[in-house]
Amino acid sequence: MRDALDHYLTELRVLRASAHTVAAYRCDIVRVLDRAAGPGRPVVPSQWNRELLEAAARDLTVSGHSARSVARALAAWRSFSRFCFKRGVLAANPGLGVRNPRLPKRLPGPLPDDALQRALDALDARDLPTLRDRALLEVTYSAGLRVSELIALNFGDVERRAQVVRVRGKGRRERIAPIGRTAIEALDRYLGGAERAPGALGTPLFIGPGGRRLTVRTVQRVVRRRLLGMAAGLRVSPHTLRHSFATHLLNRGADLRAIQEMLGHKSLRTTQIYTHVSRAHLRKAYEQAHPRA
Repeated sequence: MRDALDHYLTELRVLRASAHTVAAYRCDIVRVLDRAAGPGRPVVPSQWNRELLEAAARDLTVSGHSARSVARALAAWRSFSRFCFKRGVLAANPGLGVRNPRLPKRLPGPLPDDALQRALDALDARDLPTLRDRALLEVTYSAGLRVSELIALNFGDVERRAQVVRVRGKGRRERIAPIGRTAIEALDRYLGGAERAPGALGTPLFIGPGGRRLTVRTVQRVVRRRLLGMAAGLRVSPHTLRHSFATHLLNRGADLRAIQEMLGHKSLRTTQIYTHVSRAHLRKAYEQAHPRA
């Protein structure tokens, strides 16, 4: 099994896994091999089984590792098990039967309201890249869009007079979401740019230099570059704007079911995670204002 590990790590490098990933996977797998037979001792395939993996996962939990650390180790063990099974080293894949630990829900980190407004207002240049970036940021935040929904927008999806946008969401479900006046004005400035000719219905609303529809990665880069440094300690991404949209609405008294509809959540339970964020906001306000808090 140790020889198989060497071949497995070589394949990871060929597949251009990062040096950090290769080192982490090696460490996680060696830990189990050492548990099976002792440090550095040979391990026969029959020893790499489901019972061994489950026991190793329990060891990590008992020793104080987080659920996410255990899940990462399990990912390495499953990947190695799959490799050995496909190469005929193992007669069966023991990783299939090992369940992940229950991961705690990670609360979203919304951007501070005032800081976000200042960052968006600061994008006031009139060159086409800035006009486009301001428009896509405003639209994402104004309508609470997923990044996949943003890049799927076409000409004709935004109805300016009604101030709504037609959104193609998960599972091919469509919804009509409200969009603010500020976002529509930013979109009009972008579409009115000298280099941005009006497109036919069904053509991409947001495009790159080659006239092609933007990719998820491009939007991620735009968000990081344009909002970099506005919120210390927060990782800014397109989804951060969606989290901020929901949290800011809830903090101002919006109905949870209305937010569910605007986000396109199938279940209210998915939307309820934002109530925890709102409670933190309310607690802070309470402690600042109540004389005996």
